[in-house]
Amino acid sequence: MASGKAAAEPLGRTAEEVAWAEALRGACEPEHHWRHRREFLLRNVGEPPAAGSAQLQRLVSLSMVWANHVFLGCRYPPQVMEKALEMAEGIQVTDAPIRTTRDELVAKKG
Repeated sequence: MASGKAAAEPLGRTAEEVAWAEALRGACEPEHHWRHRREFLLRNVGEPPAAGSAQLQRLVSLSMVWANHVFLGCRYPPQVMEKALEMAEGIQVTDAPIRTTRDELVAKKG
C-alpha cells in the first residue's frame, strides 16, 4: 500500500511534504484548482515554514493570487502578479477557463 501512495505523490515529494501542503487546502477548493495550487506551494516551499509565520502567510497568499488569476480571472497589482507568475513558472495548467477581460470588452465596443 505504501508503494502505491508514493507513486501518487506530486513532484516526487514525500508523504510528509504532501500532508503539509494538504493542511493548507481551502475547505471549498475544487480538486482541479487545488492540484495546481498544491504544485505551486510544493515548488516554492523549500523547508516548510512555521505555522502562522509571515513566510507561510506570504507563500499561501501568493499561491492563492496565482490560482485566482488562472482559474477566476482575478487581477492584482503588477508587482504582486509578477511575483506570483514568476513563482508559478513551469506549472502546466490545461484546464483553465479562457476569459475576456473588461479592457477587451470595452475595446470591442469602441
